[in-house]
Amino acid sequence: MINVSNLSLRFGKRVLFEDVNLKFTSGNCYGIIGANGAGKSTFLKIISGEIDPSTGSVAFTPGERMSVLKQNHYEFDEFTVLETIMMGNQELYKIMKEKDEIYMKEDFTDADGERAGELESLFAEMDGWNAESNAATLLSNLGIKEEQHYKQLKELDGNEKVRVLLAQALFGKPDILILDEPTNDLDINTIAWLEDFLASYEAIVLVVSHDRHFLDHVCTHIVDIDFSKMTIYSGNYTFWYESSQLALKQRTDQNKKMEDKVKELQEFIRRFSANASKSKQATSRKKALDKINLDEIKPSNRKYPAIMFNTYDREPGDQILNVEGLSKTVNGEVFFKDITFMMNKGDKIAVLSQNNLVTTAFYEILTGRDKDYTGDFKWGITITPTDMPMDNASYFEGNNENLVDWLRNYTTKPDSDEQFIRGFLGKMLFSGEEVMKKVSVLSGGEKMRCMFSKMMLQGANFLIFDEPTNHLDLESITALNNGMKDFKGSMLFTSRDHELTETVANRIIELTPNGIIDKLMTYDEYINSDVVKAQREEMYKVK
Repeated sequence: MINVSNLSLRFGKRVLFEDVNLKFTSGNCYGIIGANGAGKSTFLKIISGEIDPSTGSVAFTPGERMSVLKQNHYEFDEFTVLETIMMGNQELYKIMKEKDEIYMKEDFTDADGERAGELESLFAEMDGWNAESNAATLLSNLGIKEEQHYKQLKELDGNEKVRVLLAQALFGKPDILILDEPTNDLDINTIAWLEDFLASYEAIVLVVSHDRHFLDHVCTHIVDIDFSKMTIYSGNYTFWYESSQLALKQRTDQNKKMEDKVKELQEFIRRFSANASKSKQATSRKKALDKINLDEIKPSNRKYPAIMFNTYDREPGDQILNVEGLSKTVNGEVFFKDITFMMNKGDKIAVLSQNNLVTTAFYEILTGRDKDYTGDFKWGITITPTDMPMDNASYFEGNNENLVDWLRNYTTKPDSDEQFIRGFLGKMLFSGEEVMKKVSVLSGGEKMRCMFSKMMLQGANFLIFDEPTNHLDLESITALNNGMKDFKGSMLFTSRDHELTETVANRIIELTPNGIIDKLMTYDEYINSDVVKAQREEMYKVK
């Protein structure tokens, strides 16, 4: 158990949170949420002892072991992969090292023998004889092949290091598990394995993630940082989000009778309690939902940008996009070959590949930025496309314009006045003097919101998104998801956000070195289809 008592954290006059009192108990997974800068990762650092609070304390049940997902990808470069994993259980690792040092002594004494016996006993109690095989199993589950287990960590690439450090955190079944963005750089299958692992993990898990699908599958509770306070709510992220939106709606509806409000909330909780039966944590979650006090549900203080694309300048016709035999090779590597498909009106296609460089190369061709390809593509005469590239640096680097002047460059109405431009920036939460900021000093998230303003202002009827949730907080991701769902035109997009892809796409296209997989189905249907799995295995074979 973790007891947080009267916790406060201040940086000068800025207060992140004040007088926080929380209790975390075993068998539960707590998703820590809050706007960018609210202090989510900082709170995890306080729990792990990395930084001290301004006031208050954190107490643990004696004897419980904590494990933290490391963010330093170079800390273990000189160690083998397997050794790095076993270092996740520091006590066991110290016993192993001391034991090895004793046995390597040339002048082995009686005292050494006694100590070795003590260590062997402790080693056996901690299941040390299975440590290496358990570590190897974890690595395999996370996609690290057996031939890499004895390499030094510095020999692995960045994505592989992320998986090793995640395996290190999970190793030895710690009593308290601290995970900050654990799904970064993981593929679909690895994320699914981690979801299943955490959903049945009987310990305390504290997790920060921008992946709503992940939070929904693993969390029994949500810890919301808002109004400089921290509050625990039963249920997953979707339950918290929809209940807070319902509370906000009811607060603004002053004329609604109290009994109507109560009835609406009761129906809402009943619906979510029924849906909880689909979860591995169904029983505990349903009990928690049934006990919810309706008065505890409060509207959130968060601000959501208004991402809306439906005001386009020209109604699209029936001819959208026709791709014929499109192929791309980079430095002798075939990215994709003989890609042929025709888009239908209203299609929202999720474009997949095992390599994100492939999907980016595909979009670079369609937007006209890359001319080095074979094959052909043709846009319909009524189609006006605009895109959100993965790398937007070229739009901002070396540019000393303020936000208003920068955005004015992309309007389709030359006579647009400043107030009109400010309106689009306001939808992206840039207000007052903020619109006079230089675009060269914007953060990654602010640049993304500027790019959304640009897309909305251009009035295009066809949208292309290449990883549009990068640098976004949960509020912006949710707003983008809703905007993409509501868009009436056609689009192509690639996103690692499972929830966004599942709720937006009506068709899936996967680009492979041996052709195309094209299925009229949802994302979940695609990744769970045995037929598709067999087809994917065949299409990625070296031929």
